[in-house]
This record gives sequence, C-alpha cells and structure tokens, in this order.
Amino acid sequence: MKHELDIYIRARYPLLWVVTAEEERAMGELAALAEEQRKQLLAWSFASGLANPAIPDRIDAGKRDPSTLLRTIREDAREARAANQAGTIWVLRDFHPFLKNAEVVRQLRETAFELAAGNNTVILLGPVLEIPPELEKEITVVDFELPDAEELAAELERIEEGAKRGGRVTVELDRRQRARLVQACLGLTVGEAANAIAKAIVQAGGRLDGEAIDAVTAEKQQIIRKSGLLEFYASDERLANVGGLPTLKEWLRKRVRAFGDEARAFGLPEPKGILLVGVQGCGKSLVAKSVANSWRLPLLRLDVGRLFSSLVGSSEQNLRNAIQVAESIAPVVLWVDEIEKGFAGVGGGGVSDAGTAARVFGSFVTWLQEKEAPVFVIATANDVRHLPPELVRKGRFDEIFFIDLPSAEERAEIWRIHLLKRHRDPAQFDLPTLAMASDRLSGAEIEQALIAGLYEAFDRRRPLEMQDLLDVLHDTVPLSAMMSEEIDALRAWANQRARAAS
Repeated sequence: MKHELDIYIRARYPLLWVVTAEEERAMGELAALAEEQRKQLLAWSFASGLANPAIPDRIDAGKRDPSTLLRTIREDAREARAANQAGTIWVLRDFHPFLKNAEVVRQLRETAFELAAGNNTVILLGPVLEIPPELEKEITVVDFELPDAEELAAELERIEEGAKRGGRVTVELDRRQRARLVQACLGLTVGEAANAIAKAIVQAGGRLDGEAIDAVTAEKQQIIRKSGLLEFYASDERLANVGGLPTLKEWLRKRVRAFGDEARAFGLPEPKGILLVGVQGCGKSLVAKSVANSWRLPLLRLDVGRLFSSLVGSSEQNLRNAIQVAESIAPVVLWVDEIEKGFAGVGGGGVSDAGTAARVFGSFVTWLQEKEAPVFVIATANDVRHLPPELVRKGRFDEIFFIDLPSAEERAEIWRIHLLKRHRDPAQFDLPTLAMASDRLSGAEIEQALIAGLYEAFDRRRPLEMQDLLDVLHDTVPLSAMMSEEIDALRAWANQRARAAS
C-alpha cells in the first residue's frame, strides 16, 4: 500500500479511501510515508478530535465536529499554498458514518476541489467502503492488503525474541514448522496472528511448537463464522481412514507441501483443486474432509444454495463475499458438495431466475480459472448429466477423478477401517468373505451394514459375530442394483473425461 499511496500523494490526488480494519498498522505506514515526503501527518477521530501522532499528548478536541474539521482542512490548504509549504496528510478515521449527512458530503466535495490545487491530501481510513454517488469521481480507493509471509515471519520472530528474553516460554520450532506456522497465519491481521500464537503458548503450558498451527486455525474460525456464507468443518478424518483410492491418495500426497515457500522457490504454483465425480456413498465427501486434516489446513464448505437471494445483484455479491473470506484465510481447502445441484439453474433455469444462476456460475468458474490465492477447491458431483461443460474443461481444476464402486480388495480395507472405528478387532472377522458378500456395495453401505449388524448383536446381548454381518448383507439391496443404468452411464462418461481414483 505504501508505494501506491506515495504515487497518489505525489500526483496530488485530493481524496483517498484506504479500506482496512488494521488501523494501527496502516497509521504506521502512513507515518513513515509522511516522514519520507517531509509532510505533516494529522489524524482525526470523532471520539478524540484532531492530533499529531508524533505528539500524542496534544489533542485538539474542538475539531471533533466533521464540518468544523473540513473547514479547517480547507483553510489550512489555502495557507499552505500561499506560503508554498510542503503540505499535510490528513487521516480521517472511521469517517464513513458521517457521509450519510448531505452537508458533510457537500463539504467534503468542496474540500476535494480546494485540495486539488495544492499539496494537501485527505485520507479516509476505515474498514467499510460506502462512497456516496456525489463523491465517486473525487475519491480514489486504495486496498490495504493483509500482511504477507515476510511481515508475519517478522512478527513471529519478534514474539520469539520477546519469549526468550522473558525466559518463561520455550520455543521448539524447527525451520519447517516455522514456515508452516507463518503460512497458517496468512489471512490474519498482525494482531490476530499475535493473539493466536499467544493463545497457543498458553494452551501448551508456556511452549511454542508445531501445535500452534491448530491455534491459528481456531482463530480463523472466528472470521468464517462472521461471514454467514461458509461453514467451518473441524474434521478428525485422515486419508488413512479412506478405504482404497490409491491413485487419488498418491496424487494428494505429492501436493502436501505445495503451499509452502519451498514449492514456490522450486517453480511450482499452488494446486487449484480437484473435481470428484462418482457413485454416491463412495467417499467423495470423506476425501474432502480428510485432505484438509492431513494437510493441516482449514476446511470450508460452500453451500451454493446460501448464495442465492431474492434481491437483484445480491447473489453475485454473496459469491464475491464468500470468495473474499476464503481468500483472506488462505491457504484453505474449499469444499463444494454436489456442485451440479447447486448450479442446477445454469442449463435451463434462466427463465425462472432471470439468469441469476448463470451469472453466479459464470463468476465462480472464472474465479476457478484465474484465482491466485492458495484456495484448494474440492468439488463433488454425483450426476454428470447436469454438469455444465464449462466446469469440466481444462484449467478449472488440476484433475478430475472418477470414484467407482470399491473393488474386493478395497471393500476388505473398508471393512477393516470401520471395524476398528467401532472398537472391534478386524482379525476376528473373515475380511475376504465380507468383501465378497458385499459385492457392488458402496463404502457408505458397508458402514451401514456394520451398524445394522451391531444393532442385531446388541439386541441379543452378545458380541458382534461374523454371521450377524452376513445376515445383514444378505438382506441388503445395493443402490448400484437399483441404479445400474445410471452407474453404467457414469462410467462411460468418466472413461473419456476423468482419471480413475483407484
């Protein structure tokens, strides 16, 4: 931001609007900029009045009124121009509520006209951007970016030095853990990152180690809750708990370190994401939850249905807000479940929804193609007939995987995983026989068969037996038998357009 502001101020732009919630950090950069340009910096707030940050004890409370302040700025501009002085940078903090007043809007506009001929600049500093139509041509908007990895690394180093001087905190971070912690802090303000690390130190009993990443993730949950458009999933699933899918697992394993500086230095871009297409109940959603946990990244679920609003333009704005939240806490895994249902109106819904679904979908796929933030998108789909062709073309996702019904070997592994989850010893069961008896069953159906067998054993007040499971499987009608035509069509589609996950 500093370089951009330097150009605008030297070019004598009269009104600038810096959008940020990090007031203290922004004021620090503005103070440094004023010193470089040898200009005076004056900061105003409605609570305290007008002050020079370099002399904090001297505050002019008589300038609290916005109209009085703007008249003072105009008078100062005329005097500075007459005396050929270097000028002043005026920072008005949280000024946006007063722009609902017609007199203040007019005064600010006249102030812009007065400042255009001199060296003075007015900067509106606040977290909200609400420009009245009368001021749209006079105000230039400057976004104050969140701290980058270099700034966060410097903040972490400052915290470590302070901890070592105090002698009450033990720092146990190696080079890779430090890089991962800095990467996890991306998307937080400097204050939020410092608070999250301090919380991690307290939770660890005065120790700063790799577990601090979890505390940072918890801090990011607060940002997500405030958005209302995304859901945060705290999953304890791991890829080891996903039965089968060796090709997909290997593909994901090779990208576990792809979000770090080491990968950037090697010339690798951040992975964009994957589209998982397949039979219902075969582990697509489980993979999304497992990837986020294995990579130690936050998992966000985007419910496309929440985006759509009855107000014209609101749906598009909701998508932009959701994307902004996801990018602000990146690196992150964004899970879009059953994407074909969420954008069901794209193909033929334009008549009923005035093209809203098509516009939102168009914005979404454009973002998939052009996004630069490390947001790894995992989209799942069951019905490929409703997948728009724009979604599956190259460039939207890194790879499209097809997840079929599990093979006999994969079914045996799924049985083993679910028996362990239910505190049963897999060695006491004939897994190959169970795998053969559960032919054409999905992973979800195998789990439900085990639960049904447990109910039978619990009702008879005895341990689970092999025969309980075989009896349940004998009575189970798999979904694949009821939807054989749809599954055959899905396999035919995937044979030409997707990569097998197994």
